[in-house]
Amino acid sequence: MIGTYDLQLVALSVVVAAIASYAALDLAGRVSTSKAKASAAWLLGGALAMGTGIWSMHFIGMLAFSLPVPLAYDLGITMLSMLAAVAVSGVALYTVRRPAMTPGNITLAGTIMGVGICVMHYTGMAAMRMSPPIAYEPVLFVASVLIAIIASLSALWIAFQLRQRYSAIAVFAKLGSAVVMGLAITGMHYTGMAAARFAPDSVCLAADSTGGTKPATLALLIGVITVFILMITLVISALDAHFAAHSAKLADALQNANEQLRHMALYDDLTGLPNRILLEDRLVYSKHRSDRCGRPFGVMFVDLDRFKPVNDAFGHAVGDQLLTAAAGRLVGCVRKEDTVARTGGDEFVIILAELGDAADTAVVGKKILSELSRPFFVGNHEINISCSIGVSVYPQDGNDLAMLLANADTAMYHAKKGGRNGLRVFVADMGSVPSAKLC
Repeated sequence: MIGTYDLQLVALSVVVAAIASYAALDLAGRVSTSKAKASAAWLLGGALAMGTGIWSMHFIGMLAFSLPVPLAYDLGITMLSMLAAVAVSGVALYTVRRPAMTPGNITLAGTIMGVGICVMHYTGMAAMRMSPPIAYEPVLFVASVLIAIIASLSALWIAFQLRQRYSAIAVFAKLGSAVVMGLAITGMHYTGMAAARFAPDSVCLAADSTGGTKPATLALLIGVITVFILMITLVISALDAHFAAHSAKLADALQNANEQLRHMALYDDLTGLPNRILLEDRLVYSKHRSDRCGRPFGVMFVDLDRFKPVNDAFGHAVGDQLLTAAAGRLVGCVRKEDTVARTGGDEFVIILAELGDAADTAVVGKKILSELSRPFFVGNHEINISCSIGVSVYPQDGNDLAMLLANADTAMYHAKKGGRNGLRVFVADMGSVPSAKLC
């Protein structure tokens, strides 16, 4: 018995397959970007929508097929074939939401999906309840299975590649991919239909059964359900993507605001160096690290010499530029693991982490003295300054951090008192810092 096709319904089945494929590509993005309960909801809802689309294409294609005898479909077996389509769609979406796609994962998932599509198709064929039963041409039957698996592998790979792309180019890429996927899915269906062999005296038992559904009724039911589900799914997906993008922008803005607040709280506005608050945190960290590894760390108190006359002669704007330039030279004199902080005015504190020996502070100090003694060119002005440096070393100059800073400040005062542009290492007989300090 030879069947014929309604070409209009064949074309409609291709269109439905393409729409279902586009919905699948769009849903892959929502499933992969959603988290926790939302991800599970998109997985279940997406499997239902995608599965319904594939199933609808299948039955529209079957409704396009006619035999010289009346045809109908057993409702129970038809629903079973739909469940198979939903199940394989769930496998596909679960696979593409993974953070990475390995050859093993995509091969296993593609094979399961392809076999599942074949189960859907041939279960749907069984819903006709033909007597005698439908026979299948082995070569075409195997070809339909291979086409289903290859189409599934391709669909999974495309969906994974496009899952988180939302640009205009990505939309056109999804449209083109959806057409290719739709043709592949319908290719499997019509290859499977070509494999079917109907005996000359075949009859459709579902047509005479009270549980059968007439083709016209089934076509209307499938058309309405498919269009409704796919359109609602795409609208919800678009809205969800819009709100997700808006939420991401708000989260980025909040993160940027938090970073700005953190920077304002921990860093000096003028030089960008750590301020007193962050300096205290770095000192505590350096102390704990020194206690663990048994290596000392140094504290340098650096005060610029003759800075006040610069402000008086050229103004505070030039003075600020000079401070910024001096801060840059100080940072260039130390290692990345060291800390240069501005504690106020023309005063800087340097933490020299994990010293090999206390004498290493003198090496860094001489480098700083040399760098800050070179002329600064600020605007049209050539400015010459120097600095006075006081050094204390943990733990030999104090276990208390406040005392360690005070001792470095005392040593710096003695450097200024000794003629400026010099370095002094704290010793116990230096005494305390006077209330008034030289400029």
